Amino acid sequence: MKKWTRWILTVFLAAVLVGCGRENPEQEERTYPREAVELIAPAGPGGGYDLTVRAMAQCLQETGLVSVPLPVTNKPGGGGRVCLEYMHEKRGSNDMLVVYSPPLCLINLNGSTALNYRDNTTPIAKLAVDYGCFAVRADSPYQTLNQVMDQLKADPGSVKVGGTSSEYTMDHVQFLKIAHAAGVEALQEIPYEGFENGGVMAQLMGERVDVMSAGISDVLGLVESGDIRVLAVTAPDRLEGDALSQIPTCRDLGIDADFSNWRGIFGPEDMPEEAVEYWGETLCKMAGTKEWAAACDRYGWTVDYQGRDDFCKFLDEVNEEYAQLLDEIW
Repeated sequence: MKKWTRWILTVFLAAVLVGCGRENPEQEERTYPREAVELIAPAGPGGGYDLTVRAMAQCLQETGLVSVPLPVTNKPGGGGRVCLEYMHEKRGSNDMLVVYSPPLCLINLNGSTALNYRDNTTPIAKLAVDYGCFAVRADSPYQTLNQVMDQLKADPGSVKVGGTSSEYTMDHVQFLKIAHAAGVEALQEIPYEGFENGGVMAQLMGERVDVMSAGISDVLGLVESGDIRVLAVTAPDRLEGDALSQIPTCRDLGIDADFSNWRGIFGPEDMPEEAVEYWGETLCKMAGTKEWAAACDRYGWTVDYQGRDDFCKFLDEVNEEYAQLLDEIW
């Protein structure tokens, strides 16, 4: 009798362990993803979007968090509008992720598109912050950002500004916000041109643009080489690093404003929940790796991870902030 009791107990425990194994995602073969997932940068090669998705892909594969291919596609145009329209066409799919930043909100608020982050994307996670900066050629007559602002106060049309994003989106808006805080009037008269395919640096060095408004990661290599001079960063405090810590913030110069260029990952509208959960878990793990910390340090980014719920709340808050900002500067 005791032998039968032991045998029944052994069979029962084995069944429980097998059942637990089936519920354990570490032991069960995942059903997603099994095929390549496309990572999209809504701008040309070499810019902040491009650097972010490529650094993310490298980190995910170096750490073994993702085993499927992660090809990167550049889809510039309209300050992110072209990519957003592509996402809308692919709604319901599980094979694409897109990196976005403030232009995702701004292109809707400025009337460039009726598509918006609430209805036409699936926010997954915020990864980092890449603060903005204002740079000039090494031989530029402008030694400080205050000199640029003084010139704009005297003649708003006399300083040509270039950026990596389209008119009235991120790089343009961050410059206008700082100029507005510095007391510059007639903001609409300041000439601005966006180079979404990554040509703004050539325009600056070719003297067709006087000041470049961009993310600090866009110019870090040329800062270290001495080819350009960064007049200020839009961070609330000085950035870390030998070169970056020498650059004043706008607040250091008496301009009471800053601008945060957050970067987050989005899926298409109606992305299957299985994919949403998978990427939420995976990106959370990635954000805690030494590989991701090293990538952020290399490009001057600040790690600032937020999961889906907190990220959605954050988007609602900054969207309202951008709406008020456009009302002020438009």
